[in-house]
Amino acid sequence: MVITSQFKLPTEEELAVPELNVSAAAFATGAFHLGKYCEEPCKEFMLCRDELGDPRKCLSEGKQVTACGLEFFKKVKKSCLAEFIQYEKCLVSSSSNYEYARCRKTQNVFDECVKTHIGVERPRPFYFCEPKIHDSKRPKPPTAEYPVYGDATPKLPEEKLKEAKTTFERQGIFDAGRPL
Repeated sequence: MVITSQFKLPTEEELAVPELNVSAAAFATGAFHLGKYCEEPCKEFMLCRDELGDPRKCLSEGKQVTACGLEFFKKVKKSCLAEFIQYEKCLVSSSSNYEYARCRKTQNVFDECVKTHIGVERPRPFYFCEPKIHDSKRPKPPTAEYPVYGDATPKLPEEKLKEAKTTFERQGIFDAGRPL
């Protein structure tokens, strides 16, 4: 990748944020509830990234997503640790790619615990695939003004249009009653 001297990389301090120190199995175990719990910060980050076209300009929104994830897993650890571990063990031991189908009983126990203690209900299937409207508090970025160009092809002279019309009529391609 070639960059210019004007390209600004974020500083080490801007990037410093506590990270989620959890395994892939832990993410798979809490994925649906985490997605629902952190839905607003995630939508804000994605909107910022898409509108500005540069994730470096959305570092604060990204930090909010990470902070939300930390908060969620701390609440799970405090309130539903036994249920979480039981569900995670089932996912890890039942298949090599964390298939949910074989762990519905432990999933239901974990779902009920999260709903009761954290207040997050497991989202319905395909919830995250549905389009959603997000009301952002950030100001809308300016939209790019696109140049307006005149018609690239000039209109044909009227006599050429009449000539083409009569040619088509003679060849039976064009109905004389229909306009060109």
